[in-house]
Amino acid sequence: MNAGSARPLDPALGKAAAPPVIEIDGVSVRFDSAQGPVDALSDINLGIAAGSFTSIIGRSGCGKSTLLRAITGLIRPTSGSVQVQGQSSADYQRTRRFGFVFQGDSLFPWKTAAGNVEMPMEVVQGMPRAARRKRAEELLRLVRLDGFEDHYPAQLSGGMRQRVSIARALSYEPEILMMDEPFGALDEFTRREMHDEVIRIWRSRPLTVLFVTHSLSEALYLSDRIVVMAPRPGRVKAVIEVETPRPLDPSARTSAAYLRQMTELEALLDA
Repeated sequence: MNAGSARPLDPALGKAAAPPVIEIDGVSVRFDSAQGPVDALSDINLGIAAGSFTSIIGRSGCGKSTLLRAITGLIRPTSGSVQVQGQSSADYQRTRRFGFVFQGDSLFPWKTAAGNVEMPMEVVQGMPRAARRKRAEELLRLVRLDGFEDHYPAQLSGGMRQRVSIARALSYEPEILMMDEPFGALDEFTRREMHDEVIRIWRSRPLTVLFVTHSLSEALYLSDRIVVMAPRPGRVKAVIEVETPRPLDPSARTSAAYLRQMTELEALLDA
């Protein structure tokens, strides 16, 4: 690479800044209600770099989940546009798919762990049975659930069920993974364990992750960058580059940089 084509360094990551895989340009979303129109999002402008881990935080009602749905085309913006790899969300999904993980594991209780992971491969991709099973076993091994392929959701803990949900989301072979408060219902010990699992999976695959959370510590521990949103209407208040260097380990939660940025985030939300 010659000097003229070198990309600038991303100070948060200490590596060449990747071009945006998602470009959000002036997106607003308005819903109609019995009390009149509600502005859920107002003039959102963001670029999400390929391979990055971006968290979206803010108080309830600030449009975090609405933004994810606008990006993926589940909600059509009232104004503005979303481009994914230079295409509309609809055009992008004709050849690729987003992966989704939600707060509730939303597993089919009558299907085993492997059966749940296989479902998209059967319904969406039409993959043969033997190939589906092999791929499901690979993904369950990735999320450290090998040996639990034939267990039903009721036989798994909350953290294990979310691991199955992550494996199922990865069965689409997504380039972009959307996670909407995936660990909100877990106890603190399991939640921290899942943080390290998600980072491990993200680092092992070419994934761009958008992660919605109410937890400041969760956002700070997981992310390269944090988008702080304000409510009524939902808008971007600030974009914070995480200073704690990668790779993280649990001791990062007591570092001076981590604690200082936690204080800054608290002040931003309270302002």
